[in-house]
Amino acid sequence: MDRHKFIVILGDGMADFPIQRLGGKTPLQAAVKPHIDRIAAQGRCGLFHSIEPDLPTGSEIANLIVLGYDPHDCFQGRGVLEAASMGVDIGESQIGMRCNLICVQDGLIKNHSAGHISSEESALLLDSLNQAVKDPRYRFHTGVSYRHLFVGEGLCPGLECFPPHDHPNEPVADLMIRPASTGAASNGSAARETSDLLNQFTRMSWDLFKDHPVNQQRIANGKDPATSIWLWSPGRRPSMKTFQERFGVNGAVISAVDLIRGIGVYAGLNKILVPGATGLYDTNYEGKAQASLDALKEVDFVYVHVEAPDEAGHEGDLELKVRTIEDLDQRLVKPILEGLDRAGIHATVAILPDHLTPVETRTHARGAVPFAIWNRVSPNADSVQQFDEDSCSQGGYPELHGDEFIRGVLGRL
Repeated sequence: MDRHKFIVILGDGMADFPIQRLGGKTPLQAAVKPHIDRIAAQGRCGLFHSIEPDLPTGSEIANLIVLGYDPHDCFQGRGVLEAASMGVDIGESQIGMRCNLICVQDGLIKNHSAGHISSEESALLLDSLNQAVKDPRYRFHTGVSYRHLFVGEGLCPGLECFPPHDHPNEPVADLMIRPASTGAASNGSAARETSDLLNQFTRMSWDLFKDHPVNQQRIANGKDPATSIWLWSPGRRPSMKTFQERFGVNGAVISAVDLIRGIGVYAGLNKILVPGATGLYDTNYEGKAQASLDALKEVDFVYVHVEAPDEAGHEGDLELKVRTIEDLDQRLVKPILEGLDRAGIHATVAILPDHLTPVETRTHARGAVPFAIWNRVSPNADSVQQFDEDSCSQGGYPELHGDEFIRGVLGRL
């Protein structure tokens, strides 16, 4: 008998609250998505608490939990996860941090992405910052679009930072890095020295970027400039058991986002890079679908992640969020299901968001997310016919927590 395969399709930030402009529907309820609905109708549905009340509402936390890891045990910071994807080694005496390029206007965070600046433009800006800093103990590494990495030697991770996507239209003066309010007292002076140094780098970027040719050209083209770096989520290198060690399953991760790929690296999943995968609405959905089908020839488990709905939520763009869900349905889910049908692959297919990204608030929000799990060989359907927040709440699964979702996918719940 053919070996059973598993595929998790994650639409980042797809879940939302009812929106008056949609007649009280959520984007998932308003979107036309027959293939996602097919998974719900032929599978079994429920709600999953991907972020528990005592944890921050970040994608790093949610995706770790979706994959069955306990962030209390293994989460050290977002930057070090992204470093793993970028091939940047974090030494024992170093910390890593996410470094956004953002747009600040009139002292307020206008957006978290500098208008979705290109990787090429970012590289020029960060190169100028590295030259200005000079000290080799501190280095900015270029990632993808606005998402980058800072690595520092001998710094303290005991900091309180503010993810820029959680604070749109708020004053930067109130959001500068500070020593954490909790933690070992011995870290107090070290944390203060670290926060002072990092804030110095941020202020340095304001002067460097103000008249930089990259920003002059962006402004001339009617685009938002990258006026500042923004450092957050500090941590040291984590220790995680691999998927193979935990479940006896080998796998692959497909994403445009270094964070998700980095989680995959630490989980022992093969990192598959798809040309044209951007993390935005213009991502290569079809390429991700084909890469998923190709990967299933070699591995048992595929985690395919699409960032586009989350970015639309952060932009507050309702029309775009609905469109990204429909694109996910037509351009990724449909070809995956057709490919499984055509090849006769025995598989379990699951779909879910990692968290809510409401377009009305433009930030991540707490709340259980809908999910559907369809074992195509031994279906165990419930009465749910559509995939959305309300419909899945009536599904056959109880509300799940912790590693229960991934165990449900793998048939071990």
